[in-house]
Amino acid sequence: MQVGAENRTKLIAALALGALALVLLVRFVFSLVNTTPTSAAAPAPSEPIAPTRTAAKAKAAPKKKVVAVPAEPSLDPTLRFDWLRASEDTKYSGSGRNIFRAMAEPIPTPIKSPVKTQTPPPPPVAQGPPPPPPIPLTFFGFASKPGESKRIFLEEGGDVFIAGEGEIVNRRYKVLRITPFSVEIEDVLTNNRQVLPLKQG
Repeated sequence: MQVGAENRTKLIAALALGALALVLLVRFVFSLVNTTPTSAAAPAPSEPIAPTRTAAKAKAAPKKKVVAVPAEPSLDPTLRFDWLRASEDTKYSGSGRNIFRAMAEPIPTPIKSPVKTQTPPPPPVAQGPPPPPPIPLTFFGFASKPGESKRIFLEEGGDVFIAGEGEIVNRRYKVLRITPFSVEIEDVLTNNRQVLPLKQG
């Protein structure tokens, strides 16, 4: 009883596999039959088609820009001569940019003409009288004692003078005012007043 049951199971399995193989074979054959006739039916012209009269008239007429309208995508491998004729008249006109460079070349700056405009000379500056010469005295110390009027030491070209406020030195320079760090002197010949600082050391 067991031997017959095993053979029956094997027989059912073999029949199921055979039926599956038969279904796959039929599908494969149908897919071949559906694709082969379209490729076989497509005529492969061995010679180029002669242009018709309308095509010759179109060439004789002034050329107009023909825009090829993209057709719906299809799997038909036949050669479309009307599309080829439309693409023959298309001319590429670039914008002048080199497509093989990442960036456009910079526009050169125009060179300025070497002619230089001459600037007018500045107007003459009005000059006043020359400044008075400096007073050649040097203030270098005090000569007064406590309780006396202020007196100072003045030097000119190696000569030393002792003077107080209101006195004239070297018959030309009058001592106007004495401060702890400077003295004001007037040249009586030119009426030029100058402040002489105390020379340290």
